[in-house]
Amino acid sequence: MSLDKIAQENANLWLSGNYDEETKNSVRTMMRDNPDELNECFYKNLEFGTGGLRGIMGVGTNRMNRYTVAMATQGLANYVKKILANTNRQPKAAISHDSRNNSRTFAEITADVLASNGFKVFLFEDLRPTPELSFAVRHYGCNIGVMVTASHNPKEYNGYKAYWSDGCQLVPPHDTNVIDEVLKIKTLDDIKTDCGKDNIQIIGAETDDIYLDKVLENSLLPEVVKRQHDLKIVYSPLHGTGITLVPKVLEKMGFTNVKIVEEQAVADGNFPTTKSPNPEEKAAMELSLQTAQRIDADIVMATDPDADRVGVAVKRDNGEWMLLNGNQTASILIYYLLKQRKQLGLQKDNDFIVKTIVTSELLADIARKNGVECYDVLTGFKYIGSKIREFEGQKCFIGGGEESYGYLIGDFVRDKDAVSACAMIAEIAAWAKDNGKTFFDILSDLYREYGFYKEDLLSITKKGKSGSDEIRQMMCDFRQNPPTEIAGSKVVCVKDYLSQLSANTEKGTNQPIELPKSDVLQFFTADGGKTTVRPSGTEPKIKFYFGVKGELSSATDYDHVNQQLTQKIDDIKKSLGLL
Repeated sequence: MSLDKIAQENANLWLSGNYDEETKNSVRTMMRDNPDELNECFYKNLEFGTGGLRGIMGVGTNRMNRYTVAMATQGLANYVKKILANTNRQPKAAISHDSRNNSRTFAEITADVLASNGFKVFLFEDLRPTPELSFAVRHYGCNIGVMVTASHNPKEYNGYKAYWSDGCQLVPPHDTNVIDEVLKIKTLDDIKTDCGKDNIQIIGAETDDIYLDKVLENSLLPEVVKRQHDLKIVYSPLHGTGITLVPKVLEKMGFTNVKIVEEQAVADGNFPTTKSPNPEEKAAMELSLQTAQRIDADIVMATDPDADRVGVAVKRDNGEWMLLNGNQTASILIYYLLKQRKQLGLQKDNDFIVKTIVTSELLADIARKNGVECYDVLTGFKYIGSKIREFEGQKCFIGGGEESYGYLIGDFVRDKDAVSACAMIAEIAAWAKDNGKTFFDILSDLYREYGFYKEDLLSITKKGKSGSDEIRQMMCDFRQNPPTEIAGSKVVCVKDYLSQLSANTEKGTNQPIELPKSDVLQFFTADGGKTTVRPSGTEPKIKFYFGVKGELSSATDYDHVNQQLTQKIDDIKKSLGLL
């Protein structure tokens, strides 16, 4: 394959620029021996998206490396300095990182660039979870925060999440404004480095303690935990940051029988025991489940490398272990929080919860029945954080969640928090056992009271320009010819987040959708079903989210109803031409 013109131009700039000799030798080797790889590494600049950077590590403009990290950081610094231009305030930043290869190096480069730009930088001494970084931004009064992580991506990847002063990932207008500033950084000469060492303050245990104290304040039934302190808990950090805080918080709560999956307790960016450190995937949970079976555990939890998401497994009456999906865990968390707050007399008139539009409607039903407001936001946890900020000082945020295994309890963090979630999940398991039940029994109780909700996700990949065109055409077809019924059930409402209109098809009326524009369609059916169509913003995929509802009269009917709902989802896929 011949060299791409843009790739060659970018590579030549690196060869003539102020890059280290080892990097230049790598470029020369690719030019000579592997033009395909050089094209991939240099055909474009690694994009600083609305959430930051994410990409494969290596040499090149389209790779995560010390230079692309430094350039992105300079753009971020320039934007903050513009915001503060007419003030005398020194900008501040908090920085943390996960266990991935090069994460510490990238965090130190980020700290160096920001400090050289006059920022007071609070840099964690070692790896720490994403939620603690979000907390630190607020605790230290920072303007921004940076978390070096690629979340649950394979080991070849690394990334860079950018946070604003409220501890939430960047939302409009800051996200696109930062991108504009990053795009202005063309060469290494635009970057300030090596002149701000005195501006960097190393933080660690003292911040951990303050954060963990806030997590402990979430506990609603500490006396139950005390009685059930020997609850058998299996926990895996999947080689990531969770090992720094999750065992500590469980110990501080009073749990004395926590079994850590030793093979996955070592922080290791190669993730040697699993192909992908993603708690959504059964393969990543396999060692945890083996440990649980061996010790006859009560609950299993595993966090992803930056400990913002948690996967849960529960034991059924027949002794088999079942992985909960994100909707189920989120529903149980909200159910417990609202139920206990009500019983303890803690509920307030201004309490509210937040979920994303693709998350189970069960959360909204739980809130409605308990007299608590539920707000929908676009997909992405930053929108949950943004909603908390909108109501700051006016309403009381209790909790929120999304289907992709992210949950938040309380408002001292403004991103997904697996540390707090693990603590609350363990407390719920203790509460269940204190009442002679299991965690699975709580799920069954929930379904009997509110209805059996089941969700599924289908992602269809369409690669290349033709694939992108096909995805656009699919969305166009759904808009121009929306289904009037799905799997035999009448469509009663169509929500189009691009036109920002919600159409009641029975009454023929429209209502405005008070959310930012987004290329998403939702179809609600008379039988309580919800189908969402959404192109991915980061991958060449179109995603279909399915939600259906049935009735569960007895726990013994769980498998039968579950099978019926699975068939119902298959029928929906067939009726939409997806199977």
